[in-house]
Amino acid sequence: MDLSDLIGSQSILPAVKATSKRQAIQELAGKGKELTGRKEREIFDVLMERERLGSTGIGSGIAIPHGKIAGLDGIYGAFARLSRPVDFDAIDNQPVDLMFLLLAPEDSGADHLKALARIARIVRENGVPERLREASDATSLHRILSEGATPSAA
Repeated sequence: MDLSDLIGSQSILPAVKATSKRQAIQELAGKGKELTGRKEREIFDVLMERERLGSTGIGSGIAIPHGKIAGLDGIYGAFARLSRPVDFDAIDNQPVDLMFLLLAPEDSGADHLKALARIARIVRENGVPERLREASDATSLHRILSEGATPSAA
């Protein structure tokens, strides 16, 4: 699965103004509603339930809030860049400013894990997080994510 298949240009939030982890996740839940047609509250609750199990902050200012939703018709992804980093209880105790949303059907099994792994691989590539932080707009962000999704980068 390519990241460009998962995160389209309409799935990017280039400048989210959030002051807390909860508020940042709420913004992603709103985008999730747009993408899936599901209720924002349902998405928010699934994401927060997952956060209660352990932070999805993977370090270096990056988080991948994710969850499974019954009856979802596919895997959906989004990307948000926060205007200011927020405390996310990340594994390295660093605040988060780059967030990837991943929503999958309950029965997605390995596809959900493959999508999570793909995101984690892309953001660990040399220079990708820095380029995402420096990008000027949603089009530039999408281009960086798409370039990082090329098979040669895998």
